[in-house]
Amino acid sequence: MFRISQAGVVLAALSGVMLSVGSAQASDLTIASWGGAYQKAQSEALFQPAAKALGIKIKEVTYNGMADVRLQVQTGAVTMDVVTGGTGSAAHAGAEGLLEPLDYKVIDASHFYPGMATKYCVGGDVFSNVFAYSTAKYGANPPKTWADFWNVKKYPGKRAYRGGVAGALEPALMADGVPPDQVYKVLSTDAGLKRAIDKIRQLKPYIAVWWTSGAQQAQLMKDGEVDMTTGWNGRFDDIIKSGAKVAYTFNQAIYDSDCFSIPKGAPHKAEAMRFLAEISKPQYQAALTKYITYGPTNQDAYKNGLISDAVAKTLSSAPANAAMQIPLDASWYEKNEAKATALYQDMMLH
Repeated sequence: MFRISQAGVVLAALSGVMLSVGSAQASDLTIASWGGAYQKAQSEALFQPAAKALGIKIKEVTYNGMADVRLQVQTGAVTMDVVTGGTGSAAHAGAEGLLEPLDYKVIDASHFYPGMATKYCVGGDVFSNVFAYSTAKYGANPPKTWADFWNVKKYPGKRAYRGGVAGALEPALMADGVPPDQVYKVLSTDAGLKRAIDKIRQLKPYIAVWWTSGAQQAQLMKDGEVDMTTGWNGRFDDIIKSGAKVAYTFNQAIYDSDCFSIPKGAPHKAEAMRFLAEISKPQYQAALTKYITYGPTNQDAYKNGLISDAVAKTLSSAPANAAMQIPLDASWYEKNEAKATALYQDMMLH
C-alpha cells in the first residue's frame, strides 16, 4: 500500500524528528506504521509481544510513507528504526538509497512465499487488491471478473478507482483480455502500458471517485456512494462485519504484502534486524490474523493449527485464495513506477 505524503506534513515530520532525538533512550526502537486499526493490530500481535520477548522497549509512531523516510535520510536526522511499507514503494526507496539492506542470516525468511523477502523489505502480511460491490444492487448476479467491473451495461452503477497507479493497471489489462500470468510481460512494453491506461480511460466517465486511502474506499461502499470500487480486502471485511451490504472476490485479485524496512542510518540497526527476525516467526504472523484479515507471508503460519481452517478461508495468502490471484511484481514498479505514474495522472486530469 503506497502512502503519499502531502507538503503540509513536512513540518510535522521535522518536529517529530526533533522530539524523537530528545526523548528516545538508547535501548528504544522507534517503529513507524500507518495508524488506525491496522497499526493497532500490528501492535497487539507483533510489536508488543516481540518487544517483550526480546527484552527491549519500543516507541510506536505513525508516518506518511517513504517520503518521510527520504526527509529524515536527506537531513541526516534519522530517528525511525523500522518502518512499514508496501513492496513497490520499498523497492523504489531501496534503489534510491533510503533503506538498509536486510541481513537474511539474521532474519529467517526461508519459509516465506516467493518474492516476499527482498533486499530492502521483509514481508509482514499479505493483502489483496480486489474489487468490492454492493450486494443490494448486484446480489442476484454479482460481478466475478475485472471484465465485469468494466461492463457498465451489464452492471450499471457508479464506480470508484484508485487515485494512484499501484495495483491500478493490472486489472485494466485483465479486463481487456490479457491472461493473468501475462499481465506484467504486457505492462513491460510501452504499448502494453498505453493499453492499460486507455482501458481505464474508457471507464473514466463512470468513475465517481478516485480514492486515495483505505478508509475512503471502505466508506464509499458503506455509505452507498458508489456501487463498486477497487480496494484492499481487509478494509472491506471491516465494514462487512459492521453490517454493510458489501462483498468481494479474490478471483483475479492482485496480492501484495506490507513489509518492514530499516531506514538508512537507523540509530539501532542491529537491534532492528533482530526485531524483524522475531516478528517474521510464524506464531507472530498467525496472531495478526486474529485482529485483521491479512494473511501471513510465512507459510509455516498455516501449519500446526496456528490458524483455523475457517479463518484461513478469509485470508489472501491461504493457498486456495492465492491460487486465484497474481502476485504484485515489485521489480516492475521499481523500474516503471515513475513513468507509469506520470501517464496515470495525465489520464486522470485530461
